[in-house]
Amino acid sequence: MTTTSYEVESRDRGLLFQESVILTGRAIRHWRARPVTFSIQLLFPVLVMLLMGGLLGGAIAGTTGEYISFVVPGILAFTVLSGIETTISAVTNDAAKTVTDRFRTLPISRGPVLLGRVFADMLTAVMELTVVTVAGLAPGWRPDTGPSSIVLAYLLLLWLRFGMLWAGVWIGLKAGTPEAATTAQLAIWPVAFLSTVFVDPRTMPPWLGAIAECNPLSATASAARELFTGAPAPGLTIAADHAALLAFGWPLILTVVFVPLSVYAYRRLS
Repeated sequence: MTTTSYEVESRDRGLLFQESVILTGRAIRHWRARPVTFSIQLLFPVLVMLLMGGLLGGAIAGTTGEYISFVVPGILAFTVLSGIETTISAVTNDAAKTVTDRFRTLPISRGPVLLGRVFADMLTAVMELTVVTVAGLAPGWRPDTGPSSIVLAYLLLLWLRFGMLWAGVWIGLKAGTPEAATTAQLAIWPVAFLSTVFVDPRTMPPWLGAIAECNPLSATASAARELFTGAPAPGLTIAADHAALLAFGWPLILTVVFVPLSVYAYRRLS
């Protein structure tokens, strides 16, 4: 009996998934080995929310309660962004310590090494978003829409995380050293603050508000606000009017661009 190409392809896909799951488990075991570091990673966005909401919320929005309803969806988007620091660091350290070279000598496909990292960090994202959501509910934040809108908001947040993770994998592979990776991680903060995550763009100079609204992070934050409140997110440009469309489009662009770049960088890693 001959083996069809479909059967071979199905078997290859099954093996690819199995190898990816094994390497995902490797990353998860690292969490267990470093519980303090992992706990800090989960709680860091909560600290940012307390800082912005408790200390600056009244000055920004008039009252802390009003600001909480604005900033929690933004902090959820910020959580998605800040998590790629771990991806960059993990990928760079594996490459610097020749762990990646050892993987390349094993009889496994190239994809699972990268997919395992992405799968593990997507699981981390789910936990981070859960922690931030619970922390946001404590001071009184409540979504005003139905379950379908809320689920869609979280799916858009995870979709942005997926696209950004591939960018983080590529940066980690290209960084070469932990020091270079740290420099790349610093770029996360300008991206976070030059957005609509923490501040209404209408309070900015028009030219700066327009730039902030074109930030991929702003699109997801604004789309999440719309889905949580049922009201259009405030804005200055057409980007704010089509936040949901951009919240889908930006991660798609990141994925299409950085998946092949990451695979190529992995193959060319020296």
